[in-house]
Amino acid sequence: MKLACLDLEGVLVPEIWINVAESTGIEALRRTTRDEPDYDVLMRSRLEILAEHGLRLSDIQEVIGRMRPLEGAAEFLDWLRERFQVVILSDTFYEFADPLMAQIGRPTLFCHRIETDDSGRVVAYHIRLEDQKRKAVEAFRQLNFQVIAAGDSYNDTSMLTEADAGILFRPPDNVIEDFPQFPVTRSFEELRAEFAKAGGIDR
Repeated sequence: MKLACLDLEGVLVPEIWINVAESTGIEALRRTTRDEPDYDVLMRSRLEILAEHGLRLSDIQEVIGRMRPLEGAAEFLDWLRERFQVVILSDTFYEFADPLMAQIGRPTLFCHRIETDDSGRVVAYHIRLEDQKRKAVEAFRQLNFQVIAAGDSYNDTSMLTEADAGILFRPPDNVIEDFPQFPVTRSFEELRAEFAKAGGIDR
């Protein structure tokens, strides 16, 4: 049985924090896992920025509500579902992702949770499990799935390494340079071709 594991942001939907940065004018929020390999460092910085500017969860959700999937993402998912079981492994949060998941047919999503205070300000985040993407892929393989994974950032590379085959999708140059062992795809057509090749199936 073949299983496809995909990152969410940068693969199927735009980067949420970059959209929040563009909407609010807070340039420091543009930093993502493409720039910072340590997710805890990145999220602590984000929480400090949100507190400094008094942003609430509702402010972030308002931005997300205006976002749309990447062009071609829904069609790619339709193609993938016909040939693989699909799981999204993401370091986003359920409180962020729901409007976007509704637009791509709600595939299974494993991610984290945000904690807010009574005023709706984001005060903490709770990860599902340390290095959850890699550990999920490891568990799927122990269940005798052939796992093919795709992502774009540093926080995806451990799951790409753990998978039977890993694919980079529109990664920045620094990730390509640090992880030259993974094929690089720039379009959904190229991504389909890599999944078909790795899974030994027709496109």
